[in-house]
Amino acid sequence: MSGLRGVYEQPSPWQRLRPVFSGFDGPLALAMLLLAALGLVTMYSAGFDHGTRFVDHGRNMLLALALLFAVAQVPPQKLQRLALPLYLLGMLLLLATAIPGLGITRKGATRWLDLGIVIQPSEILKIAAPLVLAWWFQKREGALRTLDFLVAATLLALPVALVAKQPDLGTALLILFGGLYVIFFAGLSWRLVLPVLLLAALAITALVLAGPSICADGVRWPVLREYQQHRVCTLLDPTRDPLGRGFHILQGMIAIGSGGVTGKGFMSGTQTHLEFIPERTTDFIFAAFCEEFGLAGAALLMLGFLFLIVRGLMIAAEAPTVFARLLAAATTMSLFTYAFVNMGMVSGILPVVGVPLPFISYGGTAMVSLGLAIGILMSVARSRRLMPS
Repeated sequence: MSGLRGVYEQPSPWQRLRPVFSGFDGPLALAMLLLAALGLVTMYSAGFDHGTRFVDHGRNMLLALALLFAVAQVPPQKLQRLALPLYLLGMLLLLATAIPGLGITRKGATRWLDLGIVIQPSEILKIAAPLVLAWWFQKREGALRTLDFLVAATLLALPVALVAKQPDLGTALLILFGGLYVIFFAGLSWRLVLPVLLLAALAITALVLAGPSICADGVRWPVLREYQQHRVCTLLDPTRDPLGRGFHILQGMIAIGSGGVTGKGFMSGTQTHLEFIPERTTDFIFAAFCEEFGLAGAALLMLGFLFLIVRGLMIAAEAPTVFARLLAAATTMSLFTYAFVNMGMVSGILPVVGVPLPFISYGGTAMVSLGLAIGILMSVARSRRLMPS
């Protein structure tokens, strides 16, 4: 009888689900849950009177969570096989945006593609570019030469140039940084990195010192488009046009400063709810957060991001292959770039660009990309934990 009972015994629901959860990284999941909770609280306050933003934000989080679980089940070896096809697909779709009838132009930029559903191919390259570069360096493991770095730079420059031409400088820079992180972690010499950093520091210093003259009325810059020039000049002196181009930065800074140490309280932000903060549920949601939760809340939020980034880099350091290590490190640093750029532009230390704050800002595409990124980190963590000892 015991033998028959064993034959017909069915596994419990937990036994069936256990393989899905096994190997998940607890600290990474904890950091994600903390930031997601802060995002829901903030979105309820900033968006409860803004249509269905809060409900949609919660739905987007659930979609991102489902994608996270799906990607986490895929071993890095399979992700590696998808790298080149995904990169080529993304490049073809980018080129297709220039085809009349397929490319969609909004506000002077042709960034979208109509394939029955509207997609933005540049979002694919945010993931595909680091993927293909990690794949390339995995192929060249143990035999890296200068030529290999030049090939990697070419693979990165192509999508960056196409996206910048749309024009979408913000997304082009995000793709650029995502790829540069892979190249750097692959072993790029500091002798090449330091001169670039020094030149960048000198250029920024010269820009600040020459700001009043190069931003004078009638002066046009040869490289940047007019709206890009205005963004830089507004950053250097937002008071030049306080009710126009400088309005976003000034109102964000006022909201952040008015929050003080402890903030005005949940749902009590005057700048936010009197609609002085533009895009309060998307690009400038950090200003709304700081107004209501103050310096203490901002410190908690930054600690959450710091925890997430440190844990992601630890996962990268323990990755079993070059591909997994480079992909996890680049993905982690890309999350850092998103958070730093968003907080920097709202605080007035970086130009205003359309970069969302991970977990906090409203946006379906951004949330899906976030779920994919955390799923990749979970996949790398699981590949290490599930390896036979």
